[in-house]
Amino acid sequence: MKFKSMAFAVSLLSAGASLAATDADVDNSFYPYKKGFPTLAGLNPGVTINKGNAEQFKDALDPALYEMVKDGWVDIKVAASTNFPQPRAYIEATRKNLNKVKLGPKNGDIEGYVAGRPFPEEPDLNDPRAGEKLAWNFKYGANYGDSGAIYPFYWRYRNVSTGQIERTIKFEFHFLNLMHRVEQAPIPEITPNPSKIFRGTYAKVYEPVELKNTQLLIQRFDDDQKLDDAYLYLGFQRRVRRLATGQTTDAFLGSDMMIEDFEGYNGRVSDMKWTYKGVRNILVPYFNRDEQQHLTDEYKEGDGFKFVDFHGRGNCMPNVTYQLRKAYIVEAVPVNPNHPVGKRVMYLDAQSMNAGRAAIYDRKGALWKDFTVAKSHPDHDLPVNKGSDVALDASFSQVDMQAMHCTTGQFKVLIDAKLNPPALFQVQNMRGGD
Repeated sequence: MKFKSMAFAVSLLSAGASLAATDADVDNSFYPYKKGFPTLAGLNPGVTINKGNAEQFKDALDPALYEMVKDGWVDIKVAASTNFPQPRAYIEATRKNLNKVKLGPKNGDIEGYVAGRPFPEEPDLNDPRAGEKLAWNFKYGANYGDSGAIYPFYWRYRNVSTGQIERTIKFEFHFLNLMHRVEQAPIPEITPNPSKIFRGTYAKVYEPVELKNTQLLIQRFDDDQKLDDAYLYLGFQRRVRRLATGQTTDAFLGSDMMIEDFEGYNGRVSDMKWTYKGVRNILVPYFNRDEQQHLTDEYKEGDGFKFVDFHGRGNCMPNVTYQLRKAYIVEAVPVNPNHPVGKRVMYLDAQSMNAGRAAIYDRKGALWKDFTVAKSHPDHDLPVNKGSDVALDASFSQVDMQAMHCTTGQFKVLIDAKLNPPALFQVQNMRGGD
């Protein structure tokens, strides 16, 4: 009888079951700093970490960033750690739907998800599917809330050795959750939605002229086992073509970014085998925009908005202050053996579940690309974003460490539902012309 009980317990664990989460787990998940922020001896606000003292502060740097600092690629300016609250409706949805969610029998299967953070309990190294649960927390995170827009969004391609800017692309990007909505009407779902699309991503190019009106549309299904629908409209060809699955791992518009790289990882849960590697307090570029000393006014915005600037080798890293924050380390290994990536190591911010830092390794195990997303606090940003409780993307950096090349991005984010009508995320919209 004891043997049967043990076998039953093991089967439950392998299917993704765990001890029931509690309200205390929800509080710890969304308010990880209620008992104080992490500290490290000597790591005080105002300290600059460089190659001269990198060893002293090694414990506060993820391995890839440590190597960059130690080798003189970049200096890190430290600021006080602060709270980055998540949307209240998202937190309440987590409480309301607590313990309704469980993993299915296969990687990429989830059952009972309604809204909020699927697995708010602290991950357990002894849980073989803890990494997968964190992947679901990332997928169903509150990034951009129910919808958000970026305009303008500047990408720059840079030579790491010389700092030369080879190309500048001006985009607009839009994101819309069609399902599992918690704040913006209609709640919980935009209908009709017969294909059960969870999230849409739409992008359009304005400059340079040879790429003008190039558009990208990604439709991600709620059923993670279904391949995304992705479409590209090339302005000079004036036609929409459907992207083959493998093209999401090609260089996007000649940059160092793959479509799969967007937001740290822009693929299906089922495309990767996920392993939880533990928790660390690391420095990430979370900051208050109105307190930064090195913003650039190179792009003249009518409202006086200033973008994040870059510094370091090749001007490839965001020139903002960093905070010491709690992060979960997740390793993602592609299921497809022909995938160009060997593994991704993502550092998911414990409070926001965003990937502030990620290291991408090639199939030989060598570091290939170093990825950073800088986050701005919404209450220190544009007036339209205040009170949204959305950690705002402010800049990204993707450094190809092998090709000595980088792509940087500068965001102006607007959390405004009016900018993201559902029609924008349909293929027919792409054929609208110039």
